[in-house]
Amino acid sequence: MISSVPRYSLAERDRRWTLARDIMAAEGLDALIAYGEHECADLAPFAPDAYFTNDRPGSIVVFCRDADPIQLTWSNLPITDHIEAARRGDDLWIAPDRIRVAKNAAGLVEVLREHRLEAASVGVLGLDPYPPFHINPILPYRMWTEVLAELPEATFVPVGLGYLFATVCQSDEELAVIRYSAAAGDAMAEAMRAAAGPGVSEADVYAAGMAAAFRLGVAAPGMLLSTGPGFISWGPPVWSYRPQAPRVLADGDVIMAEVFCRFGMKETQHQVAIAVGEPHPDIKAAAEIARAGYDAGLAVARPGNTFGDIVEAMQAPLRDAGAWNVHPLIHSLNPMGPVCGFGSGLRRMPEARAYGRLFDVPTMGGELPLAPGMTFAFEPNAVVNGRLANLGGTVVIGDDAPVELNPLTAQLLYATR
Repeated sequence: MISSVPRYSLAERDRRWTLARDIMAAEGLDALIAYGEHECADLAPFAPDAYFTNDRPGSIVVFCRDADPIQLTWSNLPITDHIEAARRGDDLWIAPDRIRVAKNAAGLVEVLREHRLEAASVGVLGLDPYPPFHINPILPYRMWTEVLAELPEATFVPVGLGYLFATVCQSDEELAVIRYSAAAGDAMAEAMRAAAGPGVSEADVYAAGMAAAFRLGVAAPGMLLSTGPGFISWGPPVWSYRPQAPRVLADGDVIMAEVFCRFGMKETQHQVAIAVGEPHPDIKAAAEIARAGYDAGLAVARPGNTFGDIVEAMQAPLRDAGAWNVHPLIHSLNPMGPVCGFGSGLRRMPEARAYGRLFDVPTMGGELPLAPGMTFAFEPNAVVNGRLANLGGTVVIGDDAPVELNPLTAQLLYATR
């Protein structure tokens, strides 16, 4: 059920700015630089800048001692948006005199020099890896080498881990935003189920899901989607990157999709599995294994345990059944961080022997202690005899028990046509 549209208050702004200063104090820092990935980034954007501005992503935000932050934008376009927002009466977090068109080395150095921080200790968000897509730090090499050359006496410290610990537990206002996004994800899944049927293009199913999100004012940056009687592929639909026609669904096909919703820069994820007619028995078996992993993960998703405990619980049904997983079983959201590893089972496929090198992604962040307000993408998946089933949704760690935001997609759905 979609409720009224939530908004952030200035109290939420103050809470987040306090977290930034807490990170500085804990690390003994005089400043904090939050580098944001360019706007229009697709899945899992690196956007700590937007976390502190509640505004258009793609800037650099600089906290200098106790002063209000300065935002460095890449062009005049964010300025025009800021002006229009002020005209509408929106509660803006950054004052106009704290915003500059200077997202470059010279602009960053200028801010630090103005605050006499040429020889200070400065924390940086952008020098740590940010899985799953930024295994290497995201800060541009040329820009950062220029900063280092201009400020040789400054000490720059990666603070990605401190940022994760400070921000991974969501406030009540943030959880309201996340629930809205999660409800939109359910609406997308229902629209896809209603659109699916024999003779329907998979592109029509994709379009139905995306349209449902857009009608609710939620950003859907795309989805992963595969269709057929059985497969192990996992990624965006092939017609999104290779010139070819979308598949036409047939009786006995399954649709496996990972649906992404983003509202107020908070993300939810939804694993949509839809059977068109009666699926192959291996699909049903794989779905049962995936569901067993989902339930096992829920059983330990509570304070007092760790992320690694959830991973171990979700892996057990796979091992017991002799199945394997194509993609992670679980990863954190808001921000992205700990992720369950994947990849070893691919070696069971005869075709895999033809490839020069395969890489197993290890579990990262298993030691993270669970705490109320953390959000995770539960996405258990299993392959049985070369056929994949995937299901799940977004789960919040509660005070005593986990909160399932998407029980709808934690099961194999059937097309209604």
